[in-house]
Amino acid sequence: MISRDWLLDTSPTSRLQANAGRAYIAAGQLLRNPLAVIGGIIILLLILTAAFAPWIAPESPVGQNLQNRLLPPSASHWMGTDELGRDIFSRVIYGSRITLMIVALVAVISAPLGLIIGAVSGYFGGWIDRIIMGVTDVFLSMPKLILALAFVAALGPGIENAIIAIAITAWPAYARIARAETMTFCNSEFIAATRLLGASHMRVITRHVLPLCVSSMIVRVTLDMAGIILTAAGLGFLGLGAQPPLPEWGAMISRGRTFILDQWWVATMPGFAIILVSLGFCFLGDGLRDVLDPKQSGKS
Repeated sequence: MISRDWLLDTSPTSRLQANAGRAYIAAGQLLRNPLAVIGGIIILLLILTAAFAPWIAPESPVGQNLQNRLLPPSASHWMGTDELGRDIFSRVIYGSRITLMIVALVAVISAPLGLIIGAVSGYFGGWIDRIIMGVTDVFLSMPKLILALAFVAALGPGIENAIIAIAITAWPAYARIARAETMTFCNSEFIAATRLLGASHMRVITRHVLPLCVSSMIVRVTLDMAGIILTAAGLGFLGLGAQPPLPEWGAMISRGRTFILDQWWVATMPGFAIILVSLGFCFLGDGLRDVLDPKQSGKS
């Protein structure tokens, strides 16, 4: 049985005990932040909703019933119905799966890519750093949505191409952070000692540099989730993301804008879902920044 005294021991006897102690302290600090707790609950609800969508949704997300078209919110249809008689609540529930898949895949693709590129750039410096950062600055000079539109236009509409396009536009920010973090300690004594022991550049980067950049990367990824959701919704709104009849929130808003004055619920309900999930990621990201960023911790 793991005790609190074992976790808070100031002289840990193993790496496992040290890591467990740091995680315990970080979790305690996070739980003392009300907004971070609210954000965590929202994200947890998103994950549970996506996992149990077939049991939560009362109807099929693609089943049409023209006799029930454009019904207002009621006890039988909590969020009303759209122009094809589809239950909007069921479509929003199933849309959480698409949203979660997009943010997860974009994070899995772009964050490690940017982390490796930035660490290599900051570690070697010189002409390697100038070339890599030159390419990075080109990507950063253009708005993400415009750049994603260009890539999707070249690759073709579809949710897979939208994920690739968003990931391509997201990695430069992570590369910049990883480079800055790497440059702060690449000339430190422990890196020099590792080199003296005969470690190769690859081993130094993978075993010592990258782990030190992970905490800042986690914070940035969490904060960027809201932007990823909005970019994906923007592509869906323009018809370049998930294609009908998939219940993607941006595409649902696009179809509902025709009825926005009389049947406001068609576009408003998926819009509320986007706002709620985006706020959840922002709140959680702010809390993680306070816990994981040593600069922020030093100020508080």
